[in-house]
Amino acid sequence: MTAYLDHAATTPLRPQALEAMLPYLTEHFGNPSGSHAVSRRAKQAIEEARDVVAAGLGCQPAEVVFTGGGTEADNLAITGAARGGTVVCTDVEHHAVLHAVQALGGRAVPFDRLAGALDAGVTVVSVMLANNEVGTIHDLGAVRALLPPGAVLHTDAVQAFPWLDVAALAAAAHLVSVSAHKFGGPKGVGALVVRSGVQLQPILHGGGQEQERRSGTHNVAGIVGMAAAVQATVDERVAVVERVGRLRDRLADGLLAAVPGAVETGERATKVAGNCHIRFPGIESEALLVLLDDAGVCASAGSACASGAIEPSHVLTAMGIPRHEALSAVRFSLGTTTTDADVDLALKIVPDAVARLREG
Repeated sequence: MTAYLDHAATTPLRPQALEAMLPYLTEHFGNPSGSHAVSRRAKQAIEEARDVVAAGLGCQPAEVVFTGGGTEADNLAITGAARGGTVVCTDVEHHAVLHAVQALGGRAVPFDRLAGALDAGVTVVSVMLANNEVGTIHDLGAVRALLPPGAVLHTDAVQAFPWLDVAALAAAAHLVSVSAHKFGGPKGVGALVVRSGVQLQPILHGGGQEQERRSGTHNVAGIVGMAAAVQATVDERVAVVERVGRLRDRLADGLLAAVPGAVETGERATKVAGNCHIRFPGIESEALLVLLDDAGVCASAGSACASGAIEPSHVLTAMGIPRHEALSAVRFSLGTTTTDADVDLALKIVPDAVARLREG
């Protein structure tokens, strides 16, 4: 048996998404930029998908820009809206945001110092709705109130969509990024909400698709699959959050009780339901993850994009967690397919693996 507890890295493809995609991987293969019947069929599928995604994100269909994933959506938002001004983000953002801000010569600051960093020259502020490592939720309405005149607010909602009503909680943001594979859609497709009136310069040039905002032939099957996953997520979210939240609490409580010195990162009341982030002082998480993998428990040391790194997480460092503790952290992230049996296996395997490493 394998307990997959790494849903924050990627999720299993939902059956609804696979079913929706199959026709567009086979007989309905048209390029939606064409004019004949085969192309028009593909074009219609994209626009129907756009309607579904827009409803799930709380925006108008014309405000949805399909991208190649969350990283592209983040980069398009930050680079495309910068307009030569200063861009600012918090120091706990995903690297897709941090590196885009750094490339533009912008600033990454602690959340509690954000207000002091927002001078008249700032054009873009990026604050994630839910943190990808520790699951902390941010109040975007409060951030919006801090913006200097003319600045726009971007939020990376990639980790938020499975758990939170993004349509409501990201309503304060001018730009909103999501990625399909985080909520049961396929990899390689995402979306950026660009509210009406926001000026956005493209970062990809070519055929002028997506109202000149994102050139490139559409990933029709991926977009259709994303829409199916959006609809399923919205329909099931309340029940999933309740069920997975109970499983997360059982996992966290069990690990804290069974592993001496274990510390939970962040308050559960302020994080998404699927996040269980635990530090195990006295061991290194990379060694622990190897033992867990051998025993059939899949977890992560943090962001999947940074796996294998020996440096402590920048998120934990920004939170003031000492280096030795940051290097002992493991993110167990639950999702729609997580079961009691998965939690049981983790509670059996993890304490023994930590004990083995501590014994040397």
